[in-house]
Amino acid sequence: MKLSRIVIPLVVVVVATVVGFFIGARPTHSGLTDEQQFDAAMAQFPSFMVLKEQEPAYWSTLRTRALTMQKAGKTEQQIIDVIQPEILQIQISRLQSAPDDQVVRYMKVNMEQTAAIQKVSDDDCYRFLFPTVKGGINPMRILPKEMLTYRATVDAEMMRSAYGAGKHTPTPQEQKRAQQDLQPVAEKLMQKYGADVAILSEPQKGVGKEKLTCDMVEELWSNVLALPADKAAGIVRFMTVQ
Repeated sequence: MKLSRIVIPLVVVVVATVVGFFIGARPTHSGLTDEQQFDAAMAQFPSFMVLKEQEPAYWSTLRTRALTMQKAGKTEQQIIDVIQPEILQIQISRLQSAPDDQVVRYMKVNMEQTAAIQKVSDDDCYRFLFPTVKGGINPMRILPKEMLTYRATVDAEMMRSAYGAGKHTPTPQEQKRAQQDLQPVAEKLMQKYGADVAILSEPQKGVGKEKLTCDMVEELWSNVLALPADKAAGIVRFMTVQ
């Protein structure tokens, strides 16, 4: 297995939550326009407010696109599937400059949500991790609101920290060390799961093996996050920069 090809499971949960509030819980006589209802949904989540602060032009484009898709009759999941990858790329870029503790916290909450979703369904867990393979899910329909709100706060603090006084500056040396630190973690998985570890670089091979795939992903990141913060954060940055 090529270590640099492990797929990191990151999902922008708040995208799904905002779209869910806007599409799925809209009063018909609220007196608000579609634009006002969408803005009200976004305003509930600090990570979207940070996005508006840091990327105002993109935020305006995102808003227009979501509203246009909604008016065209697109489903909740169709809107999520279009918007989520774009916001995820912005968050990934912030991870490169966020301090170690913020990177670790961001990844921990991601995996906490993965574990919570797997308790409901292995298939939902797989779709949550790899939405491009079998189609995604809206975590708002599964996870408690408190967990979603906490995730939004973690995302916002990570994104702000990437522009803060203590921001991290990536180096080639860090990338090399992260690859070295990942090696024993990968070898441990290989010993336990054998050829199935290939699913981590080719998620489509996990179809029909959804439980095993989720178990393996959670074990991978549990082992990474058990490392000292600087090593764990280095691996997260290494995996997301690929």
